[in-house]
Amino acid sequence: MSKHFEIIVGTMLGAAEYVADAIAEKLDAKGHTYTIHAEPSLEEINTDSTWIVCTSTHGAGELPDNIQPFAKQLENADLSSVNAYVIGLGDTSYDTFCFGAKEMEKHIAKAGGTLITDALYIDVLEHPIPEDAAVEWFEEKLANA
Repeated sequence: MSKHFEIIVGTMLGAAEYVADAIAEKLDAKGHTYTIHAEPSLEEINTDSTWIVCTSTHGAGELPDNIQPFAKQLENADLSSVNAYVIGLGDTSYDTFCFGAKEMEKHIAKAGGTLITDALYIDVLEHPIPEDAAVEWFEEKLANA
């Protein structure tokens, strides 16, 4: 059965966008539909669809600039109908490893959304092509859904 996914991207240098594109290719191959949101805004995102949040961490543990307004919108949102996956990209040489993804997890949960599974935190030092690790993880999660 085909499902629709909302892919929400938080990126500064493009790596999270590459991950989102790779996930989208897999969804397409499995017969699912999706919308990628590179400048996410809550009013444009279907809360009855499954969300896939792909975000990096920037600066001293902040969300990338493009997703910060969206995160702020979630503070007063009702996400009780949202089921979400979270994929974070980071560098374990920083003590703020994947803080961006962890922040998005908190926002989703606090607004009543459901995290389908534990988030995937990709260490770019270990996985220089993070989309490979993300696709492998997501295919397994999708197969078991």
